Amino acid sequence: MITMKDIIREGHPTLRKMAEDVSLPPSADDKEILRSLLEYVVNSQDPEIASKYGLRPGVGLAAPQINVAKKMLAINVIDDKGTLYSHALFNPKIISHSVEKAYLTSGEGCLSVDRHVPGFVPRYARVTIKAWNLDGEEVKLRLKGFPAIVIQHEIDHLNGVMFYDHINEENPFQPIPGALAIER
Repeated sequence: MITMKDIIREGHPTLRKMAEDVSLPPSADDKEILRSLLEYVVNSQDPEIASKYGLRPGVGLAAPQINVAKKMLAINVIDDKGTLYSHALFNPKIISHSVEKAYLTSGEGCLSVDRHVPGFVPRYARVTIKAWNLDGEEVKLRLKGFPAIVIQHEIDHLNGVMFYDHINEENPFQPIPGALAIER
């Protein structure tokens, strides 16, 4: 089981590396790593389990965050309509996206970042993702709003990008023209 001590923090070189593709079909080891990423985000959202194991709540986790430079991520997030998006993915890739942008009014956080970084993080409002699931089957996901923001944050980790790289340094809260403001 992944705990907070397994999650590397900003400044660690793996967080700035391009992750490598996972060979398909995935190995038993890769499947186990991916399962554990999903297990962490699910468990971290359960107050009892999170308290017992000292887990910081999260909605997504990427393999580079546990010092594995491979393209694997997990999300467990509920959209504004109450729909659960719980996915463990190998080699996820954005294959199309909206022109419209979106951002979280409260800003973004990250399990690898122990400080609050204020500012708006512009993301695509809608994305289509192609990836492979734990069974090695190809999947296509169409996400919008909060789930779309979460998966883009995690895909950034696979490309060595941190959320604060997107924040306007001169004016962190500069309005993003025509963007969808998402309250969380």
